[in-house]
Amino acid sequence: MKLIETRVVVHFPGFEPLDGAAHRARYERSAKQSAAVWGYSIDVGASAGNDPLCFEVTTGGGDAAPEAAGGAAPEAGTDSPGWQTKSRIHMVDHDVLVGRLRSGNTLSQIIVGFRSCAQIVLDGGMRGYFRHAWRFGLFFLFPFLLTALAIALTAQIAIMPYSLGFSPWHMLWSGPLALCFFIFAFLPFSERFHTLHLFADWKMAVALGRMDRADFNRWLEDRAAAVRKALAEEAEEYVISSHSMGSSVAAHVIGILLEREPEIFKGKRVVFATLGSAILQCALLSTATLLRARVGLIARCPEISWLDVQCLTDSINFYKVPVVAVAGHADAPSAKMIQIRVKQMLTRERYRRIRKDQLRVHRQYVLGPDLKAPFDFTLMTSGPMPALVFASPDAERMPG
Repeated sequence: MKLIETRVVVHFPGFEPLDGAAHRARYERSAKQSAAVWGYSIDVGASAGNDPLCFEVTTGGGDAAPEAAGGAAPEAGTDSPGWQTKSRIHMVDHDVLVGRLRSGNTLSQIIVGFRSCAQIVLDGGMRGYFRHAWRFGLFFLFPFLLTALAIALTAQIAIMPYSLGFSPWHMLWSGPLALCFFIFAFLPFSERFHTLHLFADWKMAVALGRMDRADFNRWLEDRAAAVRKALAEEAEEYVISSHSMGSSVAAHVIGILLEREPEIFKGKRVVFATLGSAILQCALLSTATLLRARVGLIARCPEISWLDVQCLTDSINFYKVPVVAVAGHADAPSAKMIQIRVKQMLTRERYRRIRKDQLRVHRQYVLGPDLKAPFDFTLMTSGPMPALVFASPDAERMPG
């Protein structure tokens, strides 16, 4: 196997309250963890040019590269000792959109969140979630049911004197007590589950499905222009990686490029890696016709190899669901599904600590490992092996 010497990576992070600098810092921490586990050297350089979200990563090692996912160490393919891979990473974060969706007071965020819930139900999204991935359907319902229960309890506290047959004047104290319960008890408790952040996540799902927000559409156009520039750089391999909601953003951006330039990837080796993908979170909405069309363009592009990385213990992904076919393109080449196990990547102690925190488990796709495992995000994006190595994991270590 010939090792990769130069690579361009365009990464679309998930829906988190982190700006591009924070995502870059996370990548650097994770990369150092990976290097320590696999025993190779890594250097995360300064920002490239005037773009703080573009930086270079150089990895290197001795005579052999880290063993491939199948357990065999590839040969360097050169007479010189050791190996070195230079990857230029472009972070395409959507923190500006997260900020807009999280703006406003708590009451307005709750109202708009429930409106998004109603839109998803009316557009058939909830029905699709429970049909294809019932755990994702529960993930959708959870923040809204939790908040609805709290609102019901708040109302019950407010009318408690009336229910007990007391004078309505007693509501002068029960009303403030109800508000205190909601503001000082429920809201802090709900933040343990990132409830309002999840409300904003579903607002974004509606926006990317319906494509009815001019500010979002302009932002996608701007990102497409920036990614077009990144993909024009010379490299042996191009990896377009995305995590969670970032996969829907990536599908729109890459779809825009393919609509304008069908031959844009001609002569390039391109891997589209969706990690814990939430494309169907948006694409299952009946109004998401444009997103589904762009999924088809990506699937039919002969230069793009699509890897869909999934995990059984992650309830916030569509495990073993063929994203291309479900998006309405059963006749197109399907994405190669790769099933990973988080507990293979972490020590038993760390896994025990995080396994009940579904959002933390969901982030592990892009975090550093404790142990050598069949999947490693840093090796896929900065390592010496071609990214497609991860399409053929060790059968003994991967779920069937």
